[in-house]
Amino acid sequence: MSKIPVYLMPGLAASTAIFERIALPSATFETHLLEWEIPLDNESLMDYAKRIAEKIKHKNPVLIGVSFGGILVQEMAKYIDARKVIIISSVKSNLEFPRRLKIAKTTKAYKLIPVNLILNMESLAKFSFGEKVNQRLKLYEKFLSVRDIRYLNWAVEQVVLWERTVVDEDVIHIHGDMDDVFPIKNIKNCVVVKGGTHIMILNKYKWLNENLPSIILETKKEVNVFL
Repeated sequence: MSKIPVYLMPGLAASTAIFERIALPSATFETHLLEWEIPLDNESLMDYAKRIAEKIKHKNPVLIGVSFGGILVQEMAKYIDARKVIIISSVKSNLEFPRRLKIAKTTKAYKLIPVNLILNMESLAKFSFGEKVNQRLKLYEKFLSVRDIRYLNWAVEQVVLWERTVVDEDVIHIHGDMDDVFPIKNIKNCVVVKGGTHIMILNKYKWLNENLPSIILETKKEVNVFL
């Protein structure tokens, strides 16, 4: 029996290293890692999704995306026949956005975000106090791979201006009940991970390794048992 191809897309600016502890049974699944690319001038999210989708070389793949990567794989699914789309710590439409993101869209406040600070971890460290904060920055630096300011400005804008309002009912949504970026109170119809934060791909990997295989293999109706 041929293996099921599974493509993983990290979150905004993140590297594929965030998946280093995700281990699907190799006898059943064949894992492939997708990476962010610098957007072309004035490239729309749809065109970008189409360009990344062209990197998928298998039929009927499973697409798994984290955070902004979850938004992207939903757009990619318009261009390929995916076996299943699974999003983690993400949203299924802009109706699930927190109030601050909706305000940012209305006021265009997202244009004021100093994304250049993200490019310089040492500068951020100077403003932080305590060993725990600096440890977080080191962790963030490890998993941040895309430091191109053009990409960062583009990515933030694509999240805030995402136009999807109709949810694809076939999308499987896995979400932590302690996610502070996309609070669970705004999320509907998801598999809830207790204690899961926005970075649960890193610290809830055991839960994901235990449950992802069955979530991939089960039908949407069977997965609804989790919901």
